[in-house]
Amino acid sequence: MKAKEYLHQAYRLDKRIQSNIEEMERLRELSTSVSSPSWGERIQTQRHTDALFVRYLERIEELQIKINDEVDHLVALKAEIRDVINKVTDIDERMVLRYRYIHNFTWEQIGDELNADKSTIRRWHGNALNHVVVPENPIVIQMLNSNEHF
Repeated sequence: MKAKEYLHQAYRLDKRIQSNIEEMERLRELSTSVSSPSWGERIQTQRHTDALFVRYLERIEELQIKINDEVDHLVALKAEIRDVINKVTDIDERMVLRYRYIHNFTWEQIGDELNADKSTIRRWHGNALNHVVVPENPIVIQMLNSNEHF
């Protein structure tokens, strides 16, 4: 795995968590809304005995467990990435990596923080990636590579 791919995992996991939170909020709204009855003819091959809101609540509970698990993975992953970044000796390169991969800043935000233009930030970033040593057997990465892709 290349350095950039390794460092970018936290961002992707954070986005997946945000997506799951949005889905959970939508389900919460649906669980509290009242649906109107259908007066048309209905043909069902399988009858659901639970009320619709109960199924929403079950899905919310499943999502909450999943989100908690993903947050635990994100915290562990960011700690590991932080350790890898701290091994980069040049302070400017280290700060670019920290702002980019720990705080998810844009290039412009990093430039504002470090008082440097975009081309300088990108140069530091490129140099920093050459100095990153990806752990041989990162446990967190193995946990993230489950059946679900993001």
